[in-house]
This record gives sequence, structure tokens and C-alpha cells, in this order.
Amino acid sequence: MQTTEKTQPKLLNLKKRLSEINDLEAAASLLYWDQATYMPPGGAAARGRQLATLQKIAHSKFTDPAMGELLEGLRPYEETLPYFSDEASLIRCTRKNYHRAVQVPAEFMGEFSEHRTETYSVWVKARATNDFAAVRPYLEKTLDLSREMAYFFPGYEHIADPLIDFADYGMKVSILRTLFSQLREELVPIVEAITTQSSTDDNCLHQRYPEEQQLDLTLKVMKQMGYDFERGRQDQTHHPFMINFSTGDVRITTRVDQDDLSQALFSSIHEMGHGLYEQGIRRDLEGTPLACGTSSGVHESQSRLWENIVGRSWGFWKFFYPQVQSYFPSQLGNVSLDAFYQAINKVQRSVIRMDADEVTYNLHVMIRFDLELMMLEGRLQVRDLPEAWNERYREDLGVVPQNDSDGVLQDVHWYTGQIGGMFQCYTLGNLMSAQFFEAAVTEQPEIIPKIEQGNFSTLHNWLKDNIYQHGCKYTAAELIKSVTGTALRIDPFIRYIQQKYGQLYML
Repeated sequence: MQTTEKTQPKLLNLKKRLSEINDLEAAASLLYWDQATYMPPGGAAARGRQLATLQKIAHSKFTDPAMGELLEGLRPYEETLPYFSDEASLIRCTRKNYHRAVQVPAEFMGEFSEHRTETYSVWVKARATNDFAAVRPYLEKTLDLSREMAYFFPGYEHIADPLIDFADYGMKVSILRTLFSQLREELVPIVEAITTQSSTDDNCLHQRYPEEQQLDLTLKVMKQMGYDFERGRQDQTHHPFMINFSTGDVRITTRVDQDDLSQALFSSIHEMGHGLYEQGIRRDLEGTPLACGTSSGVHESQSRLWENIVGRSWGFWKFFYPQVQSYFPSQLGNVSLDAFYQAINKVQRSVIRMDADEVTYNLHVMIRFDLELMMLEGRLQVRDLPEAWNERYREDLGVVPQNDSDGVLQDVHWYTGQIGGMFQCYTLGNLMSAQFFEAAVTEQPEIIPKIEQGNFSTLHNWLKDNIYQHGCKYTAAELIKSVTGTALRIDPFIRYIQQKYGQLYML
């Protein structure tokens, strides 16, 4: 349906305002990327101020009453459009974001932004020196600010609900607790059945692998899988992430351990999955709130799909392993494909989330989720967090971190964001990845044999057509139902785990 003569100026005005705000946010993102990659430590204080300034300007522009008037003026037009049309989706998505944003003062956003930047710099040093005490007062302030953020949204069942809703719209504590409880009930017996067996030999991964060769390998693998280096790049950081400034500039980072081949390799594929999503969004959505992933959970589903379901599959390594052996002949020349495949899929009780296998990974997430809730509820003080962290690892996984760097300091999330709503996306992403991949293979069974041939375009194109191109026109619930025919459920993930690891460990 065409816009009316009266509506057209309002719609153009809305798009112009949104484009300017998007430019400010992209500039802030570029400053953050630089902070996490190349910025000298001495720039931290100024960088915090710069990010806070941009955050306040962008927030003030978005919460301008004129924006609300525009959205209300466009409501009658929106109601004449098909629900999932581009223009109706743009107005609906912008209104949802606007109503959320106007409840948070710009000064608060600036204060929180500056605090996060300062906290990140302190965390980098604290993690390197195993010094939780140094970052503790910053984390205590983060907790206070996180609670204050939640208080701007009264009427919630649980204080974490609005924080979760920011990242995974429609999710809340009560839903997640039920989902996680069901998943835990299925996973714990599998973990027990596997870890009571003799440990898989993964020594082949823990040899000396020179950094330059590892980075060359990751670039080759990602290019083959479809990551567009004309619209992206890879750099190194303390904690890998993906960031985008436009659909034409989507960057990823990785972390190299010269004594562990799997670190850089799988973190690169993981972040590439995020990058493929952003590169696959329709370019005509650029500069609007629609040009981003649907939710944190859906975004994570793509990184986990490419990293695990594809990147740790036997078919993937049937194609790539000879190339990896050519990069590292002295390390892997005498290691068989089957031995390498078993090594990269070793299941073990461990303390590091990012290194965790697919079977135990979600238990790591649940620990963090529970600790977040306890802190927000006031049942756990930040000063007691390291002890509570270690105790949960003892109870849930039967292991205890040897130090805080491998414990409460290992994840960057609380030190560069908020407490609450930060970790549930990983388990939601695991569940969605299996459900999406199952739907893709059901529709196009040739995907699996083509992966064995090093051809990833069939899967990539299916994901672009069904998920990526839409940006966030759909909510996560709408997208899952549209793509798979059902609501989110744990069954596809459990089937995937039982089939793959049942074969690997003869369960």
C-alpha cells in the first residue's frame, strides 16, 4: 500500500531521525571496538567520557517528544498495512524501543556508559593479575545501576525481567527457570554417563601452534564458510566479540592461545556466525532499528549453529582436516581424522564456559543465570561472589576454579554491561540452533553432504532467506514459529546431543 500525501513527510522524517541516531550509535560502537582491540590503556578515562557523550546524545535524540509525536501520527497509517510489511514493522519496532527508552533518563544512560567503560579497563588488568578485589567496587556499582535500570520499568514479576526483556524480548525469569529446569533434567544424566568413562585423549590440540599460522587458518576457514572479508575483518582481543557499524562493515575478534589450537579456531567460527547474520540483513533496512538481529538468543543461535553443529561435525572435518594437517604437519600429521574429531568434541567437567563442550555448556550458563538473580534479589553480595561461584561449580560440575581469573573474572559480561539479562541468550541460542538446523535439513537434506564437500552455500542461503534478511522485523517467538512451525522447545537440541554424543561415547 502506498503512503498518502499526508503520511509521506512523517515517514521520511522518522527515517531521517533514525538514520542520524544510527550514525551516532555506530560511532560509539567504533570507539568500543577500538577500546577492545588497539587502544592504549592510557586512553580509558577519555574513552569512557567519549562513549558516554555519544550515548547521551543518541538517547536524547531518540527520546525527543517529537519522535513520540511522529510515531503516534503514523499509527493510523500503520494499521492499514500488512503486519509484517517493512513500514509497519519499522513503526512497530521503533515504537517499542521508544516506549522503553523514554523511561530511562539520558543522564543515567551516560553515567552507566561511562562506568562500563571504566569497569572494562579495570577488569582487563584484574583478570590478568587474578585480582578480584580491584574490580569488586566497580562491580558493586554495576549491580546498583542494574537494579536502578530495572526500577525504571515497574510492574515486573522479578527484578531481572526487564533486563532480560532488553536482550530477549518476551522472555522472563519464570519462563527461563522452567526451560532451564527441563534442560538440566535431560543433560545431567548424559554428563554423568559420559564423564564416568575413560577420558578422551585431546593432547593433539595442546601442542605448540604458532599464532600467525593459527590466524591464517581461521581466515581461510571463515572465507570458505561464507564470511565476506570485503565487508568484515578479524582482530584480536581479550574476550572475542562481533560488532557491526553497518551491513557493509561487520567485524569480528578472536583470541589466540599458542598451546591450544581450538581457542582461536572455534572462537573465530563462533563470532563469524554472528557476522554472517549481520552481513545477511537486507541492505535497504540500513540505518533503521530493523537492521539488527532479532534478539540475543536468535543471534547466539547462529554463532552456536556455525561453531558447533557445523564446525564440530564430522562432515566439516572430513573436508577441512587435510588442510589443517598441511598447516601443522609436525603436530597433526600422524593424528587421524577420527582422533581429531573425538578431541574437539571431548566432554569433560571444566571451569571455563567458553571452552566447554556442547553437553556441559548449558550448565555453565545456568550457574551464571542463578548467580545474577541472587545478586539482583539481594541474596548474594558482590563480596561473596567468588565463594558462591566456586561452590556452585563444585556442586554442579564437580570442579573448582584454581583462581578467580578462571572463575568469577573469566567472563567479560558483568564488567562491560549490566548484571541481569546477560547470560540466558547462550542457552536459548543453543536450543534455537538445533531447532533451526533441523528445519533446514528437513527442507533441504543436501545440506549435510554438501558440508562434507566444503560447500556451505546451501545452508548459508537457507539461513539468509529464512532468518538473516529480515533483521528484527519478527520477534524471536514469531521467527521461530515461522521458520520451524512450532514454538521454542528443547527436543531438537536433546535429539542432537543424544545422537552425536551417543555415537561418540557409545551410550
